[in-house]
Amino acid sequence: MYISMRTTKSLLASLLLGQAIALLGCPAAPGGPGSDLSKFDNASTIERDVAIIGGGASGTHAAIQIRKLGHSVVVVEREPLLGGHTNTYLDPVSGQHIDYGVQVWQNIPEARDFLAHFNISTTTAQFGRSNSARVDLRTGQTVPPPQGNVTDAMMRYAMQLLQYPYLEQGWNLPNPVPEDLLLPFGEFVKKYDLAAAVETLTVYAQGLKDWLQYPTIYIMKHFSLGVALGAQNGFLASVDGNNGALYEAAQKELGADALLSSTVVSMERPADRPHRILVRTPKGYQLINAKKTIITAPPKVENLANFDLDDTERGVFGQLENTFYYTTVVRVPGLPAGLDILNRATDTPYNIPHLPGVYAMLPSRVPDIYTIYYGGGEAKTEDEVKKSIRDGVMMLREAQFNTSEPEILAISNHSPFALFVSADTIAKGFYRNLYALQGQRNTYYTGAAFHTHDSAAVWRFTDNLLKTMFA
Repeated sequence: MYISMRTTKSLLASLLLGQAIALLGCPAAPGGPGSDLSKFDNASTIERDVAIIGGGASGTHAAIQIRKLGHSVVVVEREPLLGGHTNTYLDPVSGQHIDYGVQVWQNIPEARDFLAHFNISTTTAQFGRSNSARVDLRTGQTVPPPQGNVTDAMMRYAMQLLQYPYLEQGWNLPNPVPEDLLLPFGEFVKKYDLAAAVETLTVYAQGLKDWLQYPTIYIMKHFSLGVALGAQNGFLASVDGNNGALYEAAQKELGADALLSSTVVSMERPADRPHRILVRTPKGYQLINAKKTIITAPPKVENLANFDLDDTERGVFGQLENTFYYTTVVRVPGLPAGLDILNRATDTPYNIPHLPGVYAMLPSRVPDIYTIYYGGGEAKTEDEVKKSIRDGVMMLREAQFNTSEPEILAISNHSPFALFVSADTIAKGFYRNLYALQGQRNTYYTGAAFHTHDSAAVWRFTDNLLKTMFA
């Protein structure tokens, strides 16, 4: 079985990390949120203006921009490569790259500038095609397309989006929050006659669970005005299908300022003096002294166990829930070329699929290789996800497709994904409290939880954050 070049690097780096720690005789988990970091003063020390925790889309972008502004920076990333949800598979037979995480970007200045900085050649691309088959992957039953005029329904949805332009910039919500934004999306659909648009909206809002139960604001954040423009006019995409090249170039530029396969062991973030962050790296422990810290990792309390959270931070982050989400590359012989398979159902409102399950199977530029997206509902293990994908592919035979046993070539776990809170919590000021954390204890935040799962939109958000940090 083939695995991606990036996955191979991940496995090798993990092995090397384990060997390095064993050779150094480091304890498994020294320190902790309340530990005395003076015990590690003999660790190699890194002095920087800014420490960034998390090297995904927002963390990598922030690091490059901070260096452009003339400040020093270090990035701590637990994976052996930068890029976060950007996953690229290299097919060893054709030599083609296949993006199966982030596939396209909004065509906005921040994205064009960032990609141009690394000489990434781009083209205009449509996400999704009109050649689709709808199948219930539990039963193999074919499902009819949406009833009604999809174009008119999408126009009605777009008119609603235009009423809330502030959603394009983040979570700076008015008080009180408009009632329509807090409606369960299913009620919003009925109120504005959007039934024919539900399939399109949910295909773009993957990674969620029961879309109809979410507060409408979360659907609008996923299928935003920017996404609507991209769906109409095209998105930015890399010419060669290798979005990972962006982060490989960024990693090369950052050099030693990117601490890969590294985790925070303990942290002190006083408001009146530099932060001290103890990091376990493949080379041993390193102590970072930084004037400011940017956290881009999903701010779940369990993710920030060693981050010296105070009661306010813990109280805000502790309210966040999440879904789980996997992206995969799968060889599926026997399907017609260029055909999208959408998982739908006949026994649900608007034929939305039963979740957890496959959202969609999309053909790649390599014949018989598909990107398959899976998630929603209660979390599943990687083995459970693989089995469910295999079962779904084989169920296509019931829909008269001549599929054979699939081969899963690469898989990436994006969990915890799509952090959210209830409508009542939003109404009580959750996002006002979340944003009030910006700058407290010289700590700043960016990433999907502070805006949305959209790399280009998060780059724009991050640029605005840096203007505040260095005003």
